[in-house]
Formats: sequence, structure tokens, C-alpha cells
Amino acid sequence: MTSPITTEDNSAALQYLQAARKSHSQADLAKHLKFGERQVRRWEKGEQPIPAHVVEELQRLLDFGIDSKPTSDFTFIDLFAGIGGIRLAFEAIGGECVFTSEWDSYAQKTYATNFPSSHAINGDITQIDAEDIPDHDVLLGGFPCQPFSIAGVSKKNALGRAHGFADETQGTLFFDVARIIAKKRPKAFMLENVKNLQSHDKGRTFDVIHRTLRDDLGYNVFFKVIDGAHFVPQHRERIIIVGFRDEVDFDWDKVKLPGKGNVTLGEILHKPKLEAAAKVDGSNYFDYENKKLLSKYTLTDNLWTYLQNYKKKHQAAGNGFGFGMVNEGSVTRTLSARYYKDGSEILVDQGDDKNPRRLTPRECARLMGFPDTFKIPVSDTRAYKQFGNSVVVPVMEAVAKAMRPHICSATLETKPKK
Repeated sequence: MTSPITTEDNSAALQYLQAARKSHSQADLAKHLKFGERQVRRWEKGEQPIPAHVVEELQRLLDFGIDSKPTSDFTFIDLFAGIGGIRLAFEAIGGECVFTSEWDSYAQKTYATNFPSSHAINGDITQIDAEDIPDHDVLLGGFPCQPFSIAGVSKKNALGRAHGFADETQGTLFFDVARIIAKKRPKAFMLENVKNLQSHDKGRTFDVIHRTLRDDLGYNVFFKVIDGAHFVPQHRERIIIVGFRDEVDFDWDKVKLPGKGNVTLGEILHKPKLEAAAKVDGSNYFDYENKKLLSKYTLTDNLWTYLQNYKKKHQAAGNGFGFGMVNEGSVTRTLSARYYKDGSEILVDQGDDKNPRRLTPRECARLMGFPDTFKIPVSDTRAYKQFGNSVVVPVMEAVAKAMRPHICSATLETKPKK
């Protein structure tokens, strides 16, 4: 049993909670505060401190009542959230995020900076009981894919009974997606992963995932590989898996995809006029006084020589390894999380008299479809990793728009947007 919290600060917070409980049930408060009832009980018993943002909401609740907060069209949870790319897309179509899980502390920092008035960010999803997750309409997640272990299952009764997916997916993070869907039964889900998920282990990995979602959990499942080049100047093929609890007429043809190559790199590179309009990064990447990019993004002579020799070595051996040179008219290779090491997959040509350069973190954000209002509060190294691990936001939004009619009721569908 956790020892009770007895600090003065929590004592004051408890007073707000007790006052709110005089007119609202635990269930109502849990729903309003975007936490499970079990968590509210823990606060009431003094087993855990009440977060500051919850205290602020309790104060607001006592002043204005439980129904005073504007309602959203639907709610969703953001699992393996990264820096919030999928969240941006589903907020854009009227959704409200009621729960977030992301284990990386640096990604949490970027996420919290860009969603400051949100709920607390939960850490490792494997340590969170599905009962403590708020009810929601849509489950979202770009889950990592580890090898599936069929043997040696230690938690066959994780859902209270022997269950097919518990046998086949235990030990993988997909298991946590499945157990939450099984417990909370959302109207829909949207999962994102690398294109090769379909071919991993000769297709057996994807077969387990598909059967789990369709047969064990009973959802209508649709999947498609979409290239980010429909929206941004980057070839980035990712599989999108969409599922609905009820029978729906979802159709991938309703996901509106512009033609590939319509957007080229020149539209997202730093330019004096463009930066004058943005100016969200201070002087981190661009020298406003001299109207030029900071020199640290140009490769050193040693690194450029190494990359050229590396490419020649592999070309001589008949391999295709090497750097990827791009210009303003290009559509780039896939941005990876290792971009911080040498930038070799996407090097911007600066002419014969100058070494090529890396993209800046802001250009990487644009390459992934993030708006210039998205803040980058971490180091370049961390930013490169975060954007390399993220999603192409407009791809997610196109899928979200096609899903929306099947998530929202007819009444909500005609409700004016906030």
C-alpha cells in the first residue's frame, strides 16, 4: 500500500477535491478531469498527490460548474505519442486528447511545450493499467514494432481469461494497444508503422496484428501504405491501420491524396522572406541580420571528404550506399532518426564552391508537415531524432478526415466547428 501524502500543498488540493465531490460523483469527476475513477479514489485517500493542473481545473469547476467547458466532437488517446504529430491531425478535425503516453523524457518536453494546457503525460504504457485510462472514442498510436514472441508467455490471463492475442503478442508493445482496446472498446483506432511491417518475418508479424484486431477484438480493419510525398517533399512510406468497432463503409478512396511531387524541397528551405514571417526559433538556425543560414549546418571538410570516399568505396563494390544530394527541386529520401549523425541521407547542395549542408531542425519539422508555430525546445541532436521518428502530419490529417464521419454522430457532424 502506498503511504498517504501529507504535505501542506496536497492538503490544500484535497480541499478543492472534497468541495467538488459534494456536488459531483467520482465517475463525473473522473470523466471531467480525464482520469480513471481509480485515480480519483487514490487522490481522495491521499495515496498520491494531486497534480497542479488538476487543482486548477477543480478551481475552475467550483467557479463555473462541470458543464462549462466547451465540448469536443470526439475524444481520443495518444499512445507512443512522440512529439504529438498524430495529435495535431486529430485535433484539427475536432477531437480532444484525454490521455497521453510517451516514455522518452526529451519527447515529453517537446510535447508538453506544444500542448501546455493539456493533461499530464504518462510514461511507459506497459506500466499503466487499462482501467486507469479514460474512456475515449478513438485510440491513436504509432507503436514500435519489436519481434513477436510466440513462446514463453507470462501473462496469458492479462485480460481475465486466456485470449488469443495475449498468447501471440505478449512481450511486444502491440500487446498494450490490444489490451487497451479490449478493455475500453473505443469506436475506432488508427495505428501507424513502417511499411515493412507487412513483410516482417515473412508476413507473420502483420498476420498476428491483423488477426488480433479483426478476429480477437472484433473490429473492422482497413490498412494501406501511404507515401508522405503526396503532401511534403519527402518519400516516406508508412502503413496506416484503421479499425472501427461497428460496420462502416470506410473507403481509402475517400482519403484525399494530392499528386506526388507537387511540393518540392525549395518550399520548405530557409529563405530570408520566409524566416521573417516565421521567426519562431530566434537565431537558433538563421542569422536574421545577415540573412543567411548559420554556418554550423554546412559539413566540415573532414566529414564531406569522408562521405565522398565512403560512397566511392561502396560504388566500387557494387553497392548503393552513400549520401543523398538534393536541391530545391528535389523530393528527398526518408528522414531517419539517425540524421543527427552526419545528415548523409539528405544533403542540400550549396554549389561547387561550398560543401553541402544538413537540413536544420526547423526544415526537418517542415519536411514532416509540422506548422512553423510548432516549438522546438530541445537540442539539434534531439530534434533530429524526434522528427525522424515522427509522422507526416498532413497524411495523418487526411486519414483523420476520412475517419471522422464514422466517429462522430450525425448530430455532431452538422455541429458548427469551434
